[in-house]
Amino acid sequence: CEAADWMGATRVIIHSGALMKRTRREAEDIALRSLKEILRICDDAGYGHIHLCPETMGKINQLGDLDEVLELCTIDERLIPCVDFGHLYARTLGELNGEEACERMLNRMKEILGEERASRFHSHFSKIEFTPNGGEKRHLTFGQNDFGPDWTPLAKAVAQRGWSPTFICESAGTQAEDALTMKQTYWNFVKGDETI
Repeated sequence: CEAADWMGATRVIIHSGALMKRTRREAEDIALRSLKEILRICDDAGYGHIHLCPETMGKINQLGDLDEVLELCTIDERLIPCVDFGHLYARTLGELNGEEACERMLNRMKEILGEERASRFHSHFSKIEFTPNGGEKRHLTFGQNDFGPDWTPLAKAVAQRGWSPTFICESAGTQAEDALTMKQTYWNFVKGDETI
């Protein structure tokens, strides 16, 4: 938070944790208690203006599916979810992909956090290779087509809602190029050009 403050940044991404031979519920309860303490420490240190963003994780044995992250975000208004759609795609072995999945995830965020807070979520995006037993294996580029998720349905869903999240491209080695593709696709939907 101190380094973020030096740079004028207002968001810090945090990982929720691993299961460590605990049930998901036990791990989530520990994360909830820990995060409350972290917020108190940040406030005491003068960093209450920095938003902490618990991130959805890509490995199956990590805490951090969408509902777990949203539950963490309910403890304080300053908590903003960092929804990594590649991670969610990988941890569900490719199930969370396409228009219906994007709508379902965005609707869930709105249901738990309310429209205003959901509309300004933080996000990481890239295609991610996964393994059947573990989930996330490695980040890919938009030019690699064996794995997803597809950016287009998400760009369309966010643009049609009029939401303004922060998207960070995490492609492996082609971040600038793929970020430009993301931007152009999104703006085409904002302008109403759906001939992508």
